[in-house]
Amino acid sequence: MRQFFIKLGRQRALLLMSLPFVVWLFVFKYVPIWGWSIAFQDYKPALGFWEQTWIGLDHFQFLFGDERFLRVLRNTLAMSTINLVLGFGTAITLALLLNEVRRVAFKRVVQTVSYLPHFISWVVAASIIQNTLAPDGILNQLLVWTGFIDEGNEILFLGIPEYFWGIFGVGTVWKDIGWNTIVYLAAMTTIDPSQYEAAEMDGAGRFKRMIHVTLPGIRPVIVVLLIMNIGYLMESGFEPQYLLGNGMNVDYSENIDIFVLKYGIAQSNFSLSIAAGMFKTIVSFILLFAANHIAKRTGESRLF
Repeated sequence: MRQFFIKLGRQRALLLMSLPFVVWLFVFKYVPIWGWSIAFQDYKPALGFWEQTWIGLDHFQFLFGDERFLRVLRNTLAMSTINLVLGFGTAITLALLLNEVRRVAFKRVVQTVSYLPHFISWVVAASIIQNTLAPDGILNQLLVWTGFIDEGNEILFLGIPEYFWGIFGVGTVWKDIGWNTIVYLAAMTTIDPSQYEAAEMDGAGRFKRMIHVTLPGIRPVIVVLLIMNIGYLMESGFEPQYLLGNGMNVDYSENIDIFVLKYGIAQSNFSLSIAAGMFKTIVSFILLFAANHIAKRTGESRLF
């Protein structure tokens, strides 16, 4: 115990620097947890805490028996999985390709162009996607010009429900691929150059060096980021679904966050919205710990 306090004294500067974050974390992340009790009440804003009617698990039973909630749960998991697979695959691939570029000027241009969409708000990004996919948009014009469709038979992409998941996946990749490569490119700089030299002396070409040197070198980073992203599988986003969704594709665009907004907050059914959010948080917690445990059992890097 004495050694512990001695170490605290030596690191007091770091402790003081982290104190504001710890206070923020406690106030905004842990204190609000008491609000989960609303999920077990027939909550009325005009009544005090002890005046509320307690109804147990009624809201949870309603959620799991409601076809709308089961549909948005399917949509949430589907879009999160698409985002996870495409986001990881494209970001790692782009990082590997950029790492092999020897012309610094060209590499910087590609990085800048790929980073820029990340700094565009989803309001602007959704407007670009809508204009691109509109009946008179550039994609339909390109399809007419190449002869895939006839003029006058343009496709209303956002009006076909089954297309929404694909549009969401491609749009998310376009917006975040450049930003997601930053961590992988930074990890690649820590790889010992002598490993590349040894692989080259053994006759390995660029592709084999990427597979047998670069990828194993950034494997711990990939695993840690994968664990973190698995913990966010219940967080498929809000802005893209809300801005790109419409009455025609609602069966595929509506996720849990929009469900909470539409059927909980907008209808003043706060207990239902808290129950849905509580379910999402608990599942995310379980997924995070399960992924971390699997990584530990397999000998991979892990969060904790």
